[in-house]
Amino acid sequence: MTTRYYWITASVALLLAGIMSYFYLDIPVALWFNGLKETGFYRTFKLLTRMGESQWYLAAGLLSFLLLRKTKPAVASTGLLLFSSVALSGLAADLVKFLLGRARPKLYFSETIYGFDLFHLEHAWISFPSGHSATAFSVASTLCVLFPQYRIVFFLWATLIAFSRVATTQHYLSDVLAGSLLGAASTAFLYHRYFKTPSHALIPSKIR
Repeated sequence: MTTRYYWITASVALLLAGIMSYFYLDIPVALWFNGLKETGFYRTFKLLTRMGESQWYLAAGLLSFLLLRKTKPAVASTGLLLFSSVALSGLAADLVKFLLGRARPKLYFSETIYGFDLFHLEHAWISFPSGHSATAFSVASTLCVLFPQYRIVFFLWATLIAFSRVATTQHYLSDVLAGSLLGAASTAFLYHRYFKTPSHALIPSKIR
């Protein structure tokens, strides 16, 4: 299976899963997790979800590039890919959030509002896609390019972060699926477009 065929297959599968989730799973799943808000389960994922905040990875990536670009170019290039991927997926997610204006689960809990209403900036109306999920999967995908032998660990970590957004009822399941695809796709685009060429010290030749 070629890389392009893999990406097309995975993308179509996730898109279909997201559509099915929107119509059949989003509301019942959100309601179920909303009933766990006073439990240790909820508090655990409330802490864990902070690992999906983009500022940690943007800062780490940018600092690595700026401080090590002359002494350790391979590490610096790694930081640049990390920064670029997280920034690209975050900006794309924010743009789609504004354009589509999807109501967050809390609006369904309080007013039974569900669906999309275009062009919103209010927090309650920027649910789709999940920015935390996009960040987690852009980071995991970057690490997978560098250390493919640990890709299962990286993607399990990203999946856990994405799941935390559903577990804390900040997003619907379909939001998380879309954000995860966006994050992985951002890294794949940047890697193949800018970081795979021999002029970059980032990727060992055996991985190219």
